[in-house]
Amino acid sequence: MASQPETKKPSAASRYLFLFLIGLVVGAICTVMALRAIQARQDPFPDSVMNVMAKHSGQLADKVKQNRCAATDTIPHVRTLRAMANDLEMAFPGIADDQRFKTHTSQFRADLDAALSAPPTDCAAAAALAEKLGGSCKACHQDFRG
Repeated sequence: MASQPETKKPSAASRYLFLFLIGLVVGAICTVMALRAIQARQDPFPDSVMNVMAKHSGQLADKVKQNRCAATDTIPHVRTLRAMANDLEMAFPGIADDQRFKTHTSQFRADLDAALSAPPTDCAAAAALAEKLGGSCKACHQDFRG
């Protein structure tokens, strides 16, 4: 009797790998959809206000570092900061009535108004202004960002 050669069953590993890859793709798609739905429910305005103010505060500090402290270099950033300061209560309606927030925003606006009425004309004054504004921002963030 001649023995017949054994036939091996094909491995199921390729099927499992294919199903695993399909699962990864479907999972990634569902994750992106869920994140987009969460993102759509968030208001971008508060972050936008803070980002614009941070950018202009940084630009003001950069002017000092670059030794470009003439009024024509600093005033545009101070004006923009002052304009954005008008939107702080609208950006953060949940804390707009808090007395600490009112104190921080009114002090910030007062500092900016003083800088606009008597613009810094040298780097020492511009550096003092940038530091004062940074201190105002830091104090508010300590009270309300946690």
